Amino acid sequence: MNPKLDLVLERTIDVKPELVWRAWTTPDYVKKWFTPAPWKTVECEIDLRPGGRFFTVMESPEGQKFPNTGCFLEVATNRKLVWTDALEPGYRPSARKLGADVPFFLTAIVTIEPHGMVGTKYTATAIHATEEGRVKHEEMGFHHGWGAALDQLVALAKTM
Repeated sequence: MNPKLDLVLERTIDVKPELVWRAWTTPDYVKKWFTPAPWKTVECEIDLRPGGRFFTVMESPEGQKFPNTGCFLEVATNRKLVWTDALEPGYRPSARKLGADVPFFLTAIVTIEPHGMVGTKYTATAIHATEEGRVKHEEMGFHHGWGAALDQLVALAKTM
């Protein structure tokens, strides 16, 4: 972990690791929690394998849609997911250009560790190429947004 380049959300939650995994890897569940309300995730496609596609469309409260395509790098059932938006499926480098619509690329690492009898130590790390990218992501509300999304995941997992 490099504090100049990486952002981390770490929390112990009171749901089983298997439910956290299912919430992360089932498109219908991802659509219910992935984007902090009042935003929505209106589309999700998951090809759960290294090189597979991780695709979402986020929708703002005003109805503007933001598609995001990424590539899974590592998939360890019930333990770890790693993906990046710097690559397209099949590890093909993204043709997207950095700018207003794409302020930075990132690699996300989500680790899911058993904690106690029914809990999970949840760690989400967003790795950036530059300090500028990390700062932009933090200013966009990384901690609040990813934390709110995790709260939504926990609420959903308790109903599964």
